[in-house]
Amino acid sequence: MKIVLVLTLALCLAVTCHGKATPTPTAPPSSLEERVNQLKDILNGLSRQVMLQQFFLEERTRSDGNSGLKNTRLTRDGTKNFYEPSIIDISYLAMHDHANFDRTIGMGELNPVMNGVEFRTRHNDYKLRMPSTTSGDFHATEDIPYPDVPPSVSSKPTVEDQIQEMREYFRAFKDQNTKHRDYRPFFKPVLCYLEAAWTLSTKKLDEPFQSDRHFIDAESWFDLMDKVRFTSYTGSKSVLENYAYMPTTIYNVSDGIPQYAQWNYRILCHPLADDLPTKYLKREEDLMYRLPNRKTIPQMVRSRAERFRLNSKEFDHFDRGMSILDDLMYQIPGKDNYQADLHDSSYGMVMEDVRYNNHTLVNSGYYHRYFKILRKGAMGTKSIHRGFSDANLFVAQTSQERIAPMSTKSCERVRHQSVCEHWTTRYSYALPLEIIYMTPLLSWNPYNIRYDATQKELTDNGRRNGGSTVDKAYNGTNFRFFYHTPVEFYGSGKVESDPADTAKVGAGVLDQDGQVRMMTSSGVRIRTPDIVGVGSVRTRYPIMPVHGEGAPVWKELNALKEMTMNMKRYASLYEEWPGVVENVTSSGLPGLHQFELSLTQLDPPGEHTHYFYLNSVELEELKRGINKKVTTSQELAHSHDLMLEYRANKVRIVKCDKSPNCWDGHSQYPTEV
Repeated sequence: MKIVLVLTLALCLAVTCHGKATPTPTAPPSSLEERVNQLKDILNGLSRQVMLQQFFLEERTRSDGNSGLKNTRLTRDGTKNFYEPSIIDISYLAMHDHANFDRTIGMGELNPVMNGVEFRTRHNDYKLRMPSTTSGDFHATEDIPYPDVPPSVSSKPTVEDQIQEMREYFRAFKDQNTKHRDYRPFFKPVLCYLEAAWTLSTKKLDEPFQSDRHFIDAESWFDLMDKVRFTSYTGSKSVLENYAYMPTTIYNVSDGIPQYAQWNYRILCHPLADDLPTKYLKREEDLMYRLPNRKTIPQMVRSRAERFRLNSKEFDHFDRGMSILDDLMYQIPGKDNYQADLHDSSYGMVMEDVRYNNHTLVNSGYYHRYFKILRKGAMGTKSIHRGFSDANLFVAQTSQERIAPMSTKSCERVRHQSVCEHWTTRYSYALPLEIIYMTPLLSWNPYNIRYDATQKELTDNGRRNGGSTVDKAYNGTNFRFFYHTPVEFYGSGKVESDPADTAKVGAGVLDQDGQVRMMTSSGVRIRTPDIVGVGSVRTRYPIMPVHGEGAPVWKELNALKEMTMNMKRYASLYEEWPGVVENVTSSGLPGLHQFELSLTQLDPPGEHTHYFYLNSVELEELKRGINKKVTTSQELAHSHDLMLEYRANKVRIVKCDKSPNCWDGHSQYPTEV
């Protein structure tokens, strides 16, 4: 029976992969054992061919762009292609509000790419949960603790006084004014992220993560694949959006038998160690949304369509693994949870942390995208990026046996003998998704309303609907009816809405004395309704990168968009000067100032100088106290990265290649020529 099965599978694979059956051997096998071994060889070769074809597809996707969002569900189109939503429809990442749930974050279906693997999620609606701090068990998680209520709020004698004081904390957070109220202990930032890996559970379907509203509606991975194939073939969908496309792959072939791995993902959050100023979240420009919707830049401030990038500096800059995003992602563990303490030594490399000048090893059990090595590579670099060209590839090593392993070996000639080393390791991948600021509203319950009511008690079998009368008000609250904030806190309950939003503007709730209190939802929102005297406050900042922006065409497009939107700043870069040029600077180019570093005769490298340029806008910003980072021209096989300031009516070098002074002897004061 086994022989028949092996033969059938071999023939099926042969026809599928080659279009015709494998030719019959010229000399028939002499024994049954030889026939079995021959069939194993055929199966082994065919399985490896399938595995390589899958790998080539991943490599092609990797070269198309970075890890990031590729698309969301199409809901409309138009006469020009930019009327069709791609990464942004009503909101970025299909974000919406479920503020009536205690810790549910509204997010629809996504089509991401991670390390060359393209997949499609179900409707996500994930929860504020983090990896376990006490257990290293596979996918063990726990709730993220809510921030406390400020003592100056809870100590007020009346609810009206508490409302007034709570508004002042929201004012301080919105203005980022710690002197008005030190909001930082009570407005806690969390970094939510998308994590994925190849798992070994190819038969039993594992729900990727907990959601109060959605789940994968299939009996097995193969059942899910059939349902997704049907919706793709027919152009239909799951009305509840509970299907996901998760590829299966052959990750290894052993003794002629293919070994399968299943791609799976989850969304978790990590409470950041320190406060994250909102000024570090810079708005991205998306003309594909603004143009068809005729949105001005000021109008985007209140829009759910905004997306952001993290940058702790006042200017854009090159980076090699030492940005604020790298610092934050380094706080997030992989599948071993916060107990992770792993080090990768594959190919004999000693992987060190690029953020430190000493020889600190990278804890590869936490998410990172750069490491450095002791000796230079073939291109003369010590700082190495994970992946060939994927700027957003954050990886973490794991010891979890449910993650598919990958093995390799490397052999060297030592004293005329071949010496080989073998390595087997497991990895998962992550992408930053959004920054959420948890507010004290999550903990504030000024009327001490009951929070453990069952569904039956709360709605009285459907007879209570949150009305304003005693017989219609909800009888208490629970995690699905999270109404703890007095409606008086807001000037209006209205916010920019989405059809997927679920919270009521206001609901009547009975307190423990049976009195009706008009309350509004206390869960996480993209933006709060207008707070009296404060206005609306944003608490969710999506920062997930875009897959296409890693492609050369997108990079050229973004550079052109930057120049087009800031013509005055980049006037010197145009072939034909835009508009009317008012001044010609020392460089002989309109709006461009040329500076020369002092001549140095230090040997090595030898007598030389360098040049760099500032345009008029940058020079004016420098004079206003905004430091600038520039890179000089290359001379004698090197250049310098300079941090500039303006002091005593002169441009001054603050840092030269991260040091107070240039290593080759240039002075701190360049000359305008």
